[in-house]
Amino acid sequence: MSSTSAGTGTDLDAQQRRAPAPRRRRAPQGPSRATRLAWGLFGLIVTLAVWWTFTHAAAGANSMMAAFQPERLPGAIASLADRGVVLQDAATSLWRLLCGLAIAVAVGFPLGLLIGSAPRFRWASTPPVQFLRMVSPLSWAPVAVALFGVGHAPVIFLVAIAAVWPVALNTASGVAALDPLHVRVAQTLGATRPEILRTVVLPSIRPFTMTGVRLALGIAWVVIVPAEMLGVSSGLGYEILNARDRLAYDEMLVVILLIGLIGIALDTLAQWLLRERSRG
Repeated sequence: MSSTSAGTGTDLDAQQRRAPAPRRRRAPQGPSRATRLAWGLFGLIVTLAVWWTFTHAAAGANSMMAAFQPERLPGAIASLADRGVVLQDAATSLWRLLCGLAIAVAVGFPLGLLIGSAPRFRWASTPPVQFLRMVSPLSWAPVAVALFGVGHAPVIFLVAIAAVWPVALNTASGVAALDPLHVRVAQTLGATRPEILRTVVLPSIRPFTMTGVRLALGIAWVVIVPAEMLGVSSGLGYEILNARDRLAYDEMLVVILLIGLIGIALDTLAQWLLRERSRG
């Protein structure tokens, strides 16, 4: 009996060894990069066709629309290139953007840590924070001019006050989502408060903070253009007003398109940095 059982067990083992291993199903893959690029090109072609059709159809009723026709772009670009102001204005706008964003991070990050980690501070700060973040940043323009006059300072102030809330609130969300068990384990191992902050809290909330910075970057870039219409004499926002005053609407369109392209480039860079940080 035992020998029969042993033989049967041996045969089963041999069959199991000979049986092919079950194949793992591959996760469904999304469309290839070439497919996405092809659809993106198709969308761009459709947009250009709609743009051309609309501007030519509206040019009869509104003569200004003729300046917005796509075929006017090469001449407007050449005119702006001859003046040599666009690159300088773009650099000025980017510098103001980075200064305002740096101030927003310097203020918003510790504020978010306090909101997320100190319940009493969170309860006390909720009414003013909710009120201030719902006020349009451009509403502070008269206050900014009264405090700082004209020039770089009021523009940087408006950018900072627009960008601080995404950083603060996303950081607070990251602290609130932190697993308390990780903190207790670090305390059990004898870690001090600065060590817990450096080794547990900051690595855990980094994705939240980076997402907040990306959101703040997009908001700040939208705000900086109207902010540069407050009596400054440089920047892309000023260049739009300058082109309007000279009735150079084709050049104004070029500046608007440049603002959009720079915004796309900034958001793409932020996405890339976010992916690299999450992998690291």
